[in-house]
Amino acid sequence: MDVEYIEFEDYAPDNETEINSTAAGMLNFSPPRTPLTLVVINIIISVIGLGGNSLVIWICGWKMKRTVFTTWYISLAISDFLFCALLPLEVFYTMTSHWPFGLVLCKLTSSALFLNMYSSVFLLVLISADRCVMVSFPVWSHNHRTVMKAGRVVALMWLLSALLTLPSLIFRQITVHGSVTQCYMDYMGHSRHKGVKLTRFICGFLIPFLTIVFCCTVLGVKLRSLTIKSTKPYKVMVALILSFFICWFPYHCFVLLELDWKNHSLEVLSTGLKVGATMAASNSFISPVLYVFLGSDFKKTLKRSLMSRIEEAMAEDFRTGGLNHSRSKAVEMK
Repeated sequence: MDVEYIEFEDYAPDNETEINSTAAGMLNFSPPRTPLTLVVINIIISVIGLGGNSLVIWICGWKMKRTVFTTWYISLAISDFLFCALLPLEVFYTMTSHWPFGLVLCKLTSSALFLNMYSSVFLLVLISADRCVMVSFPVWSHNHRTVMKAGRVVALMWLLSALLTLPSLIFRQITVHGSVTQCYMDYMGHSRHKGVKLTRFICGFLIPFLTIVFCCTVLGVKLRSLTIKSTKPYKVMVALILSFFICWFPYHCFVLLELDWKNHSLEVLSTGLKVGATMAASNSFISPVLYVFLGSDFKKTLKRSLMSRIEEAMAEDFRTGGLNHSRSKAVEMK
């Protein structure tokens, strides 16, 4: 029985449309390239993401006291930084439709977005659950929440994210057509293709979403019963969660529609996946922006660190200027 399906590129769906058939083999077609607007947006995402997440790693890693919360945020920033570091390769491929970087980077670049997706959403689950436990069981939380245990949980989270990202590493391949090399996904069967996409949706979106909603509901009920009504410590958490699901929801919607591509316009699906992938990528630079504008402790530490650097630079200039002035005086006296 012939199995025929259209497989859109996981991260850059414009790169090629793959039509597989057990009888006819595999044919590769190249649809129109991504609009220039989306290319520019991806470049901006990469630049701001690299700078912003580097800043978060520096502030939370070296300037702030190491706590359970900074452990969560550092890990989230590292995840976003790794994706933004590989994004320029995908932007180049989007613009040229040629992949000169080899099979290893083909697999790694494709996997970066999904590793970022899994690690980010799992960290948001950890952050939500941690806040929920702190409010619901304050005594137990005080006795058992340690930075070392948080580090172990983060390590397990990265391991699980890597395991779920394995399909991108396994099925990503390159093919050469004359002078052009293409980097594409070859699932070798519709059932496998469908299984991978459904797993991503269920494990990377649906289950985490329901878990976070449950934790936030419990947290909201507990906060209402407290005499202290300040919610400032939770605004960064809420903003991070909202930004993640707003950025990723369109992508997952079009991925699910792609599974039933025969009943939908291919042009609409292709455009939707392009826009959805760009929105998903934008989550990598939104996080550090939220830290800067919403995190009071982060803002204070950032301001204090920058001021100290400026003061050190001015003091160095003053010392250098004073030394040169003294030398010139000594020369005049001679």
